[in-house]
Amino acid sequence: MLKGKKIKLRTYKITDVEKLYELFENENIKKTLLTGILFPMSKESEKDFIEGNLKPKGELFNFAVERLEDGECVGGCGINSIDRKNSVAVIGLWIGEKYHGNGYGSDLLRVLCKFIFEEMNIHKIKLECFSFNEKGLNCYRAVGFKEEGRLRQEIFREGKYYDTIAMGIFKDELK
Repeated sequence: MLKGKKIKLRTYKITDVEKLYELFENENIKKTLLTGILFPMSKESEKDFIEGNLKPKGELFNFAVERLEDGECVGGCGINSIDRKNSVAVIGLWIGEKYHGNGYGSDLLRVLCKFIFEEMNIHKIKLECFSFNEKGLNCYRAVGFKEEGRLRQEIFREGKYYDTIAMGIFKDELK
């Protein structure tokens, strides 16, 4: 089992639809994750996403994030792509806004990275973060991710352009 100090990563369940829809249908969460125009998502779309992740897709795993204290689903994460030739994985993650500041994000990131490094034998893990997402940047840095580059004024949010920050980590940098 993929378990940390505060969370565990597990497969999605159909019963997660309501909770994840409630958590994801939040403007502050959407603006840190999506690159396109932000618009309301339907429960049917969330159900389709979860149903699509009930069966494994090779090495591209998506996980629900569950609190250990009470089994409540608080977010999601996954491996978005893998380059086996160069041994690089790209990940994404999110925690519902009402759960921010409790250490769930850094715990899930450590668990996910450990799984990727130790079980999948990946050399490097990458992610991208928008420059206005200070909570996310602080979390990634706390776990050991380093800034590797910037795509200047790459994302348009609320009438302003922001940078997209490319970050990466190697196994020996994981804190």
